[in-house]
Amino acid sequence: IVDKIAKRCRATPRTANYLLKRCRDLAQLEGSELTDEIVEKTFDLLEIDSLGLGKPDRSVLEVIIHKFNGGPVGLNTIAAATGEEPSTIEDVIEPYLIRHGLLERTPRGRTASPDAYSHIQI
Repeated sequence: IVDKIAKRCRATPRTANYLLKRCRDLAQLEGSELTDEIVEKTFDLLEIDSLGLGKPDRSVLEVIIHKFNGGPVGLNTIAAATGEEPSTIEDVIEPYLIRHGLLERTPRGRTASPDAYSHIQI
């Protein structure tokens, strides 16, 4: 259970605590113990995938891939297309995607890597 949460918490203690609390909440709601099944169900409900990507992360990748043919595309354009603040994309979403090799920052803009296509299953 701890390993599953650790893989998806983005190496952030606050996020790990949040995920653990949500898993505990679901276990209490279902009247069971905290099991691997409960943890996986929690991640499904929160829409967190195996890399720890949430809906906003996938949204950025999908916009770059589908609307802009993989890039390059500028930060403000991504923000306008996703409805996220540019600062949120630049400070929170982008570093995590870059760290996992899903996004590349170039002088011309952001581009989706081949790993991003395979992760989103395109």
